[in-house]
Amino acid sequence: MMKVFDESESPLSNPDESTSTAVLERPEVKEQTEKSDEGDADRFAHYVSKERIAQSRLTGRPVVALCGKVWVPKHDPSQYPVCPDCKRIFQEMQNDK
Repeated sequence: MMKVFDESESPLSNPDESTSTAVLERPEVKEQTEKSDEGDADRFAHYVSKERIAQSRLTGRPVVALCGKVWVPKHDPSQYPVCPDCKRIFQEMQNDK
């Protein structure tokens, strides 16, 4: 059974007076961790660190490219053109050094 409090009586204002449990509600936040295998991103080779690729091959977990593409690498990237967004981001990172 849950006790309902009015605004003047907060369960957190004096925790020693009450033996009931206060429930704090948080809005549900859905993180975007879905694989995005649709669109033009599948037509390109993306920039990901070699360590992440190796880890993905061992675990089967997806990787995230510089452009934000999330996927499990399975194909030979040399067979595809380089993603223009990944290339631009990588060049910007090199220029910042």
